[in-house]
Amino acid sequence: MASYTANLNVMVKAARHAARKLIRDFGEVENLQVSVKGVSDFVSNADVKAEEIIRSDLSYARPAYGWLGEETGETAGDDETRRWIVDPLDGTTNFIHGLPHWAISIAMEHKGEVVAAVVLDPSKDEMFTAERGQGAWMNGRRIRVSARRDLSECVFATGVPFGSKKTLPQTLTELSRLMPQCAGIRRFGAASLDLAYVAAGRYDGFWERELKPWDMAAGLLLVREAGGYAGDLNGEKDIFGTGTVIASNPEVNQRFAKALA
Repeated sequence: MASYTANLNVMVKAARHAARKLIRDFGEVENLQVSVKGVSDFVSNADVKAEEIIRSDLSYARPAYGWLGEETGETAGDDETRRWIVDPLDGTTNFIHGLPHWAISIAMEHKGEVVAAVVLDPSKDEMFTAERGQGAWMNGRRIRVSARRDLSECVFATGVPFGSKKTLPQTLTELSRLMPQCAGIRRFGAASLDLAYVAAGRYDGFWERELKPWDMAAGLLLVREAGGYAGDLNGEKDIFGTGTVIASNPEVNQRFAKALA
């Protein structure tokens, strides 16, 4: 069983607190007031409220830490070495359409490195957690990336960009290259859960472009602590800057990347 440190315990409690409100809202999704935030990028009252709950809980417990959230942006803390990176509702489009595949993602960064991660899927009651050097866990059970070696047996996940995004042609080309070589590709619409599923061995790999730090910070640590590879698709060092991610089990990483190239 996983044992939570003080910081991870704070993160888990904040995620659970926000999840209770989100589950209630999800049960009445048809009544949500939804506004449009750019093309095909929705934000709901639930999204904003969940971030308020998480920020309040984390700030109360660790008032000196900095903050980077999807809805409220970046705020420097008195402790310049630590900050929270939060997506209060990853998979908003799924949420407002009544699809039970969305998550709360909370990461803690120390000196530029993510050192603790929580990805909570309230609909399925699955809590993914990791701390640097301590492995990755789901509901208290140790998880590891898959051991598949043959691309023809692998299932991969990605995010297909909206039609107005300039990376759509590139993604379609990559799909046409990879699909004949693998067992299947999934597009579920929540990057934090895609990465958590790689960590749990459900997917053999994942790639996507144009992600934000809050989409991937927690998930990257989960994959790495589960024994997988997670980095920039083009080999760049600043993955938060590029937003271009590839993650997989180490057995297929090079062939996976080559198939996309």
